[in-house]
Amino acid sequence: MKQFLSLLFLFAIFLPLQAQEATLISKDELVTRARENNASLKIAHQDVMAAQADYRQTNAILLPTIGLTHTGIATTNPLLAFGSKLNQAILTPGDFDPTLLNDPRQIEDYATRIQIQQPLVNLDGLFQRKAAKAKLSATTLQSERTQQYLELELDKAYMELQLAYRTVAVLEKARETASENLRIAGNSFEKGYLQKSDVLAVEVRLTEIENQLQYAKSNILNASNQLSVLMGEPDFALYQPSDSLTTRTTQSYEPTFSESRADIMAMASASSAYHQLHRADIMSFLPRLNAFGTYELHDDTAFAGAADGYYFGAELSWNILEGSKRFGKAQKSKAEYERSKLELEQYKAQSQVELNRANRMLQDAANNLKLTALALEQAKESLRIRSNRFEQGLEKTTDLLFAETQYAQKQLEYYSTVYRHNYAMAYVHFLTLE
Repeated sequence: MKQFLSLLFLFAIFLPLQAQEATLISKDELVTRARENNASLKIAHQDVMAAQADYRQTNAILLPTIGLTHTGIATTNPLLAFGSKLNQAILTPGDFDPTLLNDPRQIEDYATRIQIQQPLVNLDGLFQRKAAKAKLSATTLQSERTQQYLELELDKAYMELQLAYRTVAVLEKARETASENLRIAGNSFEKGYLQKSDVLAVEVRLTEIENQLQYAKSNILNASNQLSVLMGEPDFALYQPSDSLTTRTTQSYEPTFSESRADIMAMASASSAYHQLHRADIMSFLPRLNAFGTYELHDDTAFAGAADGYYFGAELSWNILEGSKRFGKAQKSKAEYERSKLELEQYKAQSQVELNRANRMLQDAANNLKLTALALEQAKESLRIRSNRFEQGLEKTTDLLFAETQYAQKQLEYYSTVYRHNYAMAYVHFLTLE
C-alpha cells in the first residue's frame, strides 16, 4: 500500500513534465535564434541607433541651415506701408506726398523668404562633433561586447541544461539499481536472511533517490525557461540538448589580458569623448564666423512675388564674457575627463585580476576533474563488488547502500565538475576575446 501511494505521488509530480514534449535544440541553433530575438541585443542596437542620430545632428556644424517662410501683413503704419511699397517695387513719385506718407492707406504685403546660414569657423562645434563620433564608437563596441556576453550566457545555460539531463539520467539509473536491491532484499527477507529493518533501509534509499529525481527534473524546466528568455521566446518550451555534457579540452597556454577587448576599447572611446568635450569647452572662448543670406519675394497678392531682392554677408561674433559660466563648464568637463581616465585604468586592473582569478579557477577545475574521475572509477568498482556479494548474501545491507549512495554521489560530482571546468574555459575565452 505504501509503495502504491508513493508511485501515485510521483506520477502526480512528473505528469506535467512528461506531458510536455521536449524540443531538441543544438548550441548553434540556440545562438542563431538568440541573435535574432534577444532583448538585450535589441536594446544595445537601439543604443547604437541613438548614438548615430546624435552624431548625425552634428552635421549642422558643416552643412547650411535653410529656412523658407511666407508671411502676409496688412498695415497703415507709415514706415511699414512705405517699406512694403518699396519692397514690391510699386513706389511712385506721388507716394512722397507728406500727407500720404504721414497717413497712408492700408496696404497688403505678402513676402516669401529663403534664408540660408552657413557656419564657417566654429571650433567648439567641431570638437563636439568629434565627441559625438567617439561616443558612437564606444556604443558600437559596447554593443559588440553585449553580444559576446550573451554568447557566454547561452553557453552557460546550455551546459546547465546538459547537466540537468545528465543528473536525471544518473538518478534514474540509481533508482533502477535501488529498485532491484529492494527486490533482492525482499526475497532475502522472505527467506529469513535479512531483517525487516534492512528492507526498510533500502526503501528509504529508494525514496531519497525519487526525491532527488523530482528536483533534477525541475532543474530541466528551469534551464529550459532560461533558454527561452535568452532566445526572446515567450512560449517557455521544454528543451533537450542535441548533445551530452562532455569534457572540453583544456587550453595548454596561459591566456593573457588584451586591451583590444571590446569593452576596454569602448571605455577608451568614452574617455576620448570626454576629452573632446573638454576641448570644445575651451574653444568656446574663441569667436565664431558664420555666413548668411536671404532671398525675398514681395507682392500684394499671396504667392505671387512680382518683386524680388536678396542680401548676404558674414558675421564674426565673440561672446567675450558670460559671467563665470564658461569657466565653470570647462572646469567640469576637465574633471569628467580626468575621472574617465582613472575609471579606465581601474577597469583594466580589475579585468586583469578577473582574468587571473579565472585562470586559477580553470586550473583548479582541471585538477579536480582528474580527481573526481578517479574517485568515480573507484566508487563504481566498489559498488560492483558489494552488489555481487549482496546477491550471494555475503554483504551487509548498510554496506551496499553506502556503496550505492557513494557511486551516485561521485557521478553527480563528476558531471558537476565537468560543468564547472567547461564554464571556466568559456569564461576565460570571454575575458580574452578581442
